Amino acid sequence: MGAKIAVLAYADDAIANLLQGASKGEIDGAAALVARVRPGHRIDADNEEAWELADALYPPEGTICALSAPGLDLVCDQEVMLDRPSELPQHLVAASQGRRLYLHAMHSVVDWLAFAVWDDGKLVRSLSLSPDNGIIEDIGERLPFELPYWEGRHPVEPYPPFEDEEPYPLPFHPLELGERALLEFFGFYVEGFSGEDDDTPEPMVDIWDVELHGFRVTATSQDEATV
Repeated sequence: MGAKIAVLAYADDAIANLLQGASKGEIDGAAALVARVRPGHRIDADNEEAWELADALYPPEGTICALSAPGLDLVCDQEVMLDRPSELPQHLVAASQGRRLYLHAMHSVVDWLAFAVWDDGKLVRSLSLSPDNGIIEDIGERLPFELPYWEGRHPVEPYPPFEDEEPYPLPFHPLELGERALLEFFGFYVEGFSGEDDDTPEPMVDIWDVELHGFRVTATSQDEATV
């Protein structure tokens, strides 16, 4: 698995429903969204006509991809990849009043996953873990789609199956749970996952059909503001 994800989304309804058929919207709305996420930065449209969501999920450093559509504000930005999602800056959490806020981050190089959900500004669930660092953060009640993973129904099998290989230090592979979280939160996954349950929903969103605006962001002072 080689997925890398860095997404923050504010939604009035199920994101999968909002993304289906959504256009990338006016650039001014997307630029205003990026300015709220990155205060203290200069925001300039990049040279790309559009970013397909499949490519936008992990934009290069210094680039943010954004979509501002009815009921949904979504940004892809490496700066939201927090080891402890509960420490998301307060101005970003406060912007979720009356809405649901989702953070999802994965990095395949270190098998790291982090995600969090806020409901009307209140943290409902936060999880961050990797095989090297173990469980970094585990706040709130585990969501239903997580339970089969914690119950050991998706163990990581040794590959190749050497008898003397140390067992995987977690009861599941973080990236597999991360793909399932993408499906639950956003209605799509990137690379899929093994050991599907009978109740695994089908993806509703084609990540090659959704387009975002891209922006270059540059700090405007030595005290570089980040999320």
